[in-house]
Amino acid sequence: MDPLAGLRTTADPSWDVYLTGTVFLDIIFTGLDSAPVRGTESWARGMGSSPGGVANMATALARLGLKTSLAAAFGDDHYGEYCWDALEHGEGIDLSPSRTVPGWHSPVTVSMAYEGERTMVSHGHEPPPEEPAPDCPPRARAAVASLVPGQRATWIAQAASKGARIFADVGWDDTGAWDLAGLADLEHCEAFLPNAEEAMRYTGADCPREAAHSLTAYVPVAVVTLGAEGAYAVDGRTGETAVVPAIAVEALDPTGAGDVFVAGFVTGTLADWPLADRLAFAGLTAALSVQEFGGSLSAPGWAEIGAWWRKVQSLDRQDPEALRRYAFLADLVPEEEGRPWPLRRAVPTIGFRRSA
Repeated sequence: MDPLAGLRTTADPSWDVYLTGTVFLDIIFTGLDSAPVRGTESWARGMGSSPGGVANMATALARLGLKTSLAAAFGDDHYGEYCWDALEHGEGIDLSPSRTVPGWHSPVTVSMAYEGERTMVSHGHEPPPEEPAPDCPPRARAAVASLVPGQRATWIAQAASKGARIFADVGWDDTGAWDLAGLADLEHCEAFLPNAEEAMRYTGADCPREAAHSLTAYVPVAVVTLGAEGAYAVDGRTGETAVVPAIAVEALDPTGAGDVFVAGFVTGTLADWPLADRLAFAGLTAALSVQEFGGSLSAPGWAEIGAWWRKVQSLDRQDPEALRRYAFLADLVPEEEGRPWPLRRAVPTIGFRRSA
């Protein structure tokens, strides 16, 4: 499934989306009844290993049919080899801007999921300074960035100058300043996607919707995620607004759900869908992802989206209004269930010997 099939021309850039960042090896424990207690041993009912960090976003984009290029440093240990193989050969992600760093071990994150939340412990060392790459970032339709308060990332301006549409999120501001002026690269962005708490702290607004409208003074499109209440978006250029409730699911592992949400919104934007459809699709992909182990390898593909759409239509007493909200999927997903998508999932142990 290529969501941009009807829009592609011979003049298009080679890549739909470019992104850069740190790839982690994620080790995820699920099925914990509660948070680990000091001085005790906890047993998890489930475990998975998969590429993490920026790999979450890259995989989600690739599985939605976007040509994705990733620039990252990989360790030359077995973890790094596994992550490289999973992304390049397993997901079809372009790693030509990436590099292997001799003698550098891969960053690792252990994530423990319980009660619908997660606790993480990470370890890693700073990689050597990035080597200059004349074609990095490559020309792409879009780029996804994570903004850091008080810092500029030169590649964002470079990507924007080549015509890329920049989509950005942001992490928690440990400085406590919450100053939008400190997010200097916001000036290059088309869309900004903070969560409700971040949006209200940055704008001083009393509610998420007010915060979203305030953010349009700095960026054309503001999307504020509302957790269990869904998401709200405003297009400051047209005045269009959209609100979509969250899909109720039993969450097995929330790792990477925010990345999958952004990937869904990027896909819908590049495909020129209406704002409400983009928001609904982003929420759907995130909801499907939390029902599987792992951050990157839990991202849904079009076969799974199609299976969900067929299933909800077959249920008795389905809310007609809810079905209409996702009716745009009817023209996108495969008509027949067909052969299941051979998605790779997070495995408990990496490095099993392959049978001859």
